[in-house]
Amino acid sequence: MAIFHFTVTQTKRSKGQSAIASAAYRSGERLYSEYYGEYSDYTRKGGVICSDILLPSHAPKEYADRQTLWNAVEKAERGKTAQLAYSFEISLQNEFSLEENIALARKFLLEQFVSRGMTVDVSFHEKEHEDGGTPNPHFHFLCPIRPIEQDGTWGLKQRRVYALDEDGNRIRDQNGEFVFNAVPTTDWGSPETLEHWRQTWAEMCNAKFAEKGLDVRIDHRSYERQGVDLLPTIHEGATVRAMEKKGIRTEKGEFNRWIRATNAVIRDIKKKIASLIGWIADMKAELSKPQAPDLVSLLNAYYTQRRAGAYSQKGKVSNLKEMNETFNYLRANGIYSLEDLEHRVSEHSAATESLKKTLDEQIARMKAIKQLYDSSAAFQSLKPVYDGLQKIKFEKPRAKYKAEHEAELKQFYAARRKLTGEFPDGKVDMKKLSAEYDELEQAHETTYGEFKTVRDDLHRLWRVKSCVDTAARFNEHTEEQKLQNRPQTRHKKEDMTR
Repeated sequence: MAIFHFTVTQTKRSKGQSAIASAAYRSGERLYSEYYGEYSDYTRKGGVICSDILLPSHAPKEYADRQTLWNAVEKAERGKTAQLAYSFEISLQNEFSLEENIALARKFLLEQFVSRGMTVDVSFHEKEHEDGGTPNPHFHFLCPIRPIEQDGTWGLKQRRVYALDEDGNRIRDQNGEFVFNAVPTTDWGSPETLEHWRQTWAEMCNAKFAEKGLDVRIDHRSYERQGVDLLPTIHEGATVRAMEKKGIRTEKGEFNRWIRATNAVIRDIKKKIASLIGWIADMKAELSKPQAPDLVSLLNAYYTQRRAGAYSQKGKVSNLKEMNETFNYLRANGIYSLEDLEHRVSEHSAATESLKKTLDEQIARMKAIKQLYDSSAAFQSLKPVYDGLQKIKFEKPRAKYKAEHEAELKQFYAARRKLTGEFPDGKVDMKKLSAEYDELEQAHETTYGEFKTVRDDLHRLWRVKSCVDTAARFNEHTEEQKLQNRPQTRHKKEDMTR
């Protein structure tokens, strides 16, 4: 069943919260907080499908690293009660595949948040239900409250707007201080913006439902705002939900079950009435309009027009050959109608995008493995320098050694962090990585072959669709000319009879 769930809160130090801890929890990672000097480790957290950081074009590239980004946010916020980030939780739809849900969410975030200059740290979750209950796919994302300026620095959350008298001078209060209002530098926290985001997400989901031919919709408004005559359920609370989960039926649970059953009957009746009304309207509209041209007619019209414009016999023959090849291609692929063509274009577009995503993921992982190779080599070559430091126990010689080998030690620590991230237990298995790289290379070659085949076929379909669209526009133009000329001819006949 389609659901709408869209909540936003703030991550605040005043509540004992940390941006690093919040990011680590949502992404299921181990992150170090420079502000608190401690790690937040959620690597054993289940249900995290994937995570990503989406940056505006002017943001520093290093913020693509989760730990770097949120340590920068913590550093920018100096107050003990500072607001650190907006925290969103949005439900995904069980009617969509995992890939469709992720693609839809990424599109929403890029268009509505990143385009506004917001940095987005997103994680997709889907908890496993041991009791076989309804899946609950959803995604969390954090956005720093401060905007990033065009020069890559953190901007202000608020600016002062001073009160002025009729002469344009600043007004002072009874204590001699200037009177001002703190005005947000962005509209990210306004109720109007939140309402826009909620509405946009609902519209995007509904468009996807329509695209898939699903007769379900969601609404960001409450029943009261929708003007829907349905009964709202009552709040059960954690205790009641826990009892119901154990099989203990409660009074509130029974009441909500009755409400849901009643609402289901109401929805079914309204759905049938709306379906009947819609069917009647569709039939009237269909009967009142002329029959639309089919695929074969449009292609014939296109090639007939091209043949008429050919100046040479060679051009006419070439045109006939192309027409024959096009019809043979359509017949061989079972494309006999405009709907078949549109469906095949949509199908191949989705397949192309999916394969492109897989290729990108394979390349990214191979790149990461190569970086691990480099880190392993650096670790091995620089470990004697690190071991030399460990042998020095006295402060002054130790400080001198550090200064002399600063660059080598930095490289060693960076390599160790990289390896630890891949191998948390400290056991570096380069043989395993090498085998994985070889498998990825083979898989990438196979995937690219599939991608090229589908992409080439998609290009062929686009060419056919372009021919059809051209013929359709020509037909529309011809019909418009007929309608424009018909009244003029009638008027001339009337004038002659007078």
